[in-house]
Amino acid sequence: MNTSKSPEIPRHAHECVDAFLDGRLRLIQSKNGYRFSIDAVFLSTFVSIRPGDRVVDLGTGCGVMPLILLLQTSVDRVVCLAILVELASQAARNALLNRMGSRMDVVIGDILHPPLVEACADVVICNPPYRKRLSGRINPDPRRAIARHEILASIDDILSAAQRLLKKKGRFAFISPATRLAEVFGLLRRFDLEPKRLQINYPDLNSGAKVVLMEAVLGARPGLEVLPPLLGQGDFSISTPP
Repeated sequence: MNTSKSPEIPRHAHECVDAFLDGRLRLIQSKNGYRFSIDAVFLSTFVSIRPGDRVVDLGTGCGVMPLILLLQTSVDRVVCLAILVELASQAARNALLNRMGSRMDVVIGDILHPPLVEACADVVICNPPYRKRLSGRINPDPRRAIARHEILASIDDILSAAQRLLKKKGRFAFISPATRLAEVFGLLRRFDLEPKRLQINYPDLNSGAKVVLMEAVLGARPGLEVLPPLLGQGDFSISTPP
């Protein structure tokens, strides 16, 4: 990822502008704070999108997943939900930076009570925190802590929000640590979300699974498609600025 300057959209001293996808996307991010990871890229390329779909991104970060969808798919519109004002600002400015402001809305709100109309989305996506609230060391940076630990929302809260926002037969796509796979299967069905597609990411052929990409359908019948494994960073690579 190369760092470039963007004179047309304001940015703060602690932010940089990174070029991604061979320069087709430019993203305002924090230099040393919260930055998107390869998992967000995996999820945005994994989710099933149909022409005219309306998408809600729960906990959008800098808006990278919606922007990839708008760039590479036939999605109609994306609503990005963010609880931190700083990240909401980055997402909104990134929409303008990439000339996608007319198709991407950023809303400040809580996943526990999303300020959106019920059954408004064909697709809900989320790159949720991986760790339970009391597990492991909490990062002192609140943005990173919220992204990694279930501090503001648990997986139950996220699934409840997805169930509320999805239209019947709508799709929910998310990513989870492989170690929580059995737990996630049980939770999905509690919220009438049936697992339909699954892809497992392995660091390499000699290592155990790292994360799992999953897509569930609201009110669907059982029947799971397991895709070929995803190795390493796939066709992508992400580096940090110098």
